[in-house]
Parts: sequence; structure tokens; C-alpha cells
Amino acid sequence: MKIFGTKRTGLLVFLLVLFLFACTGVASAQDDVQSLSVAINTLWVLLAAFLVFFMQAGFAMVEAGYTRAKNAGNIVMKNIMDFSAGSIIYWAIGFAFMFGAGNGFIGFSGFFVQDSFAHLGLDIPIYAFWIFQAVFAATAATIVSGAMAERTNFAGYLWYSIFITGFIYPVVGHWTWGGGWLDQLGFVDFAGSTVVHSVGGWAALAGAIVLGPRIGKYNDDGSPNAIPGHNLLMASLGVFILWFGWFGFNPGSTLAATDLSIAMIAATTNLAAAAGATFSMVISWLKYGKPDVSMTLNGALAGLVGITAGAADVSLLGAVLIGATAGTVVIFAVEAIDKIHVDDPVGAIAVHGVCGALGTMLVGVFALDGGLLYGGGLSLLGIQTLGVGAVGLWTFPLAFLLFKAIAATVGLRATAEEELEGLDITEHGSVSYPDFVPLYGKSFKINRS
Repeated sequence: MKIFGTKRTGLLVFLLVLFLFACTGVASAQDDVQSLSVAINTLWVLLAAFLVFFMQAGFAMVEAGYTRAKNAGNIVMKNIMDFSAGSIIYWAIGFAFMFGAGNGFIGFSGFFVQDSFAHLGLDIPIYAFWIFQAVFAATAATIVSGAMAERTNFAGYLWYSIFITGFIYPVVGHWTWGGGWLDQLGFVDFAGSTVVHSVGGWAALAGAIVLGPRIGKYNDDGSPNAIPGHNLLMASLGVFILWFGWFGFNPGSTLAATDLSIAMIAATTNLAAAAGATFSMVISWLKYGKPDVSMTLNGALAGLVGITAGAADVSLLGAVLIGATAGTVVIFAVEAIDKIHVDDPVGAIAVHGVCGALGTMLVGVFALDGGLLYGGGLSLLGIQTLGVGAVGLWTFPLAFLLFKAIAATVGLRATAEEELEGLDITEHGSVSYPDFVPLYGKSFKINRS
């Protein structure tokens, strides 16, 4: 029996072909949109990584400005080696420990960024993700160098920088960002108030204790002496560079430019920094009779560190309150650390350690989803506090043992003669200001030929 006529059959075939072409076109358009999305997100992550890399310059300027001219070159050398040696060790083992498939404690696959990282569910190339994480790892190590400035043996410094970047920091990162046990509990640390900054702060505290204070920092009766840094303008420039780089640090942690929450995250980041600087200025003015420049600069950094954990989870008002709290606390933390005779030339322990822990816990108060002030009860606050405590219990003892081991083998502290003469000339055979800084001792020889 003839069901369709020839003309009708031809029409149906024609319509079927059109339908297939339309489906193919839709699928092609969807593929094009997906490819464009991946390209945009990859570009965003790389741009954010470059901003965070530029923060190394900010740390170098802050640390050099807050210390004496005779050690400026040594500070810069440490910062460049943090990133250089740190990049290699993080490529070889650190990234695998942090993001490789493993258990709740540590990853153990993907060394040298090999094998599959499909379990991460990324829609950007793994190498874009790696370089973004590598600049974060270098930040954790750089924090430590500031607290140990002006009296650390350079060889000993290299060993602890490599160990922190290759093992101590990646294990904490795995707990939180690599699917580890803290992540499974619901611990919130969006961009690293604890993972990056508190790890650096705890390690800095251990290093400063093992090293001991600089010569002349404390009198026989225990009273402290101020040892002013050589260039407040340089330190100020460093803070502005860090503030600028933080717009890669926090918004970049979305890993997606197509995630429009980057605008809100940039706003919370900026407001927290502004509140930190403002409140530090006001509190220092009330305490000391004048608005203190160095405390205000550290207040801005304290606000930035404090908001990093909850930048994506709090309101603009919450960001201001977190920044204001951090900016206030950092002043008292700097004084308290000095009173127990822990010599921290740049305030790294207070800024990154104390305010990193504080900001992480305040997520449990101000988070729009689960925060104490938003009907979430004490659950999130308890998880945040547990995470802060666990990271401290991991980092401080391990770093302390590391510094003790280095002191007993390679040597951690420069000699008294080297410290007095300056680490630029004694460790590196050069000076940063040859035309302006008087030089003494036999180490410096002028070629008059």
C-alpha cells in the first residue's frame, strides 16, 4: 500500500534535513559558547595570577622599607628566591600534595603536574590553575621572611622557604581546597586568610622565636627599643602594590570571569582594606597622640588579610566590620608580640597570623549563609574555629622543629658581626645604597683602578 505520495515524501525529507541542520547549528553554537567561556575564564585566572605575582614586589617593598638600609638587598634577594625556588618545588611536589588525588590529609598523585586532575572538575587548563596556585604558595613563604628579617642566614632561609612551600603549606591547602577533611566539614576560607596567611604567620612566629631578637632590640630590663625602617615611602608603595594585587588574590579565586560575583568580591575586598586603614589610623591617633603611618599601613593589610576568608560570603557591611576589627586588633597584636620579646620587624605575625585567624573565625559571624548574625547559630563559627586551631597545631610545631633542625645543621642565624655590618655586604657582597650608606669593616672593598 502506498502511504506517502512522492511530493509529500520529498517535502518530509526536506524538512528532516532542515531539522538536522538546525540541530547541528545549535550544537555548534553551544560548543562555540562553551569554548568562549573557557577562554574567558582562562584569561581571567592568568590575569589574576599575574596580579598576585606582582604582590611579591609589594612584599619586597614593605619588608625592605620597614627594615634598615644595610639589609635591603638581602630582603629583595629573599623575595625573588621565594618565588623562584618555590615555583620549582611547588611544581615538583607541592601541587601534588595539595591537589592530587589522595585522602583527607594529603594528596599523593600528580607530581610534576603529571597524571590526571579530572577529580578537581576544572574547566580551565591545569597549567592555568597551577600558576595561580603557585603564586599563592610563594606568598605564604614570603610572609615568613619579613618576621625573620635582618638576622637570618641566607642558606638557612632557602631551606625553610623550600620546605614551607613544598610541604607545610600544601598539606593545609589540601585540607581546605583539595577536598580534604576541613573542606568536608564545611570550613570556609575562600581565598586563604588561614590557608595562606595564617600558615605564614604561624611559621613566622616559630622562626622569630627560634632566631631570637635583633641585637639592640631589647634592653637588659626587657624594655623594647624602636629600630626604625629606612624608607617609609618604600613601605607605603609596597602596601599600595599589595592592595592592588589583592584584586587578583580574592576575585581571582572564583576561577571564572563568567562568575559575576567577582564584582561583589572586589567590593568587599576594597571596603575591608579601607576600614582597616581608617580604624588603625584612628586607634593609633588615640593611643599615641598622632596618627601613626606604619600602623595605618599595617591596618590596610590587616583588613585585606581579614576579609580574604569571607570575601565571597559576607555583605558589604560585614566586610567593613571585619576590616575595622582587623585594623583595630592589629595594633594591639603588634604591641603584645613585642612585649613577649618576639622581634618581628614588619609586623607579619600580627598582620597575617593574628588577623588571618581572626578573619577566618569572623566568617562564622558575618557569613550571609550560616553566620551567627544571620540565623546560622554556632555551627559555622565552631567549624571555623576548629579549622584555625587545626592549622595552628599543624604549622607552628612543624615549623618550630624545622627551624631548630636548620639552626643545628646549616645554621639559621647570622653572626653578630654580620648582623651589625649588614646582610647585604656580608651575605651578598654588595650594598643597596653605596653612595649614601657609610660602610665599615673589611668586607667591602672599593675597586679604585
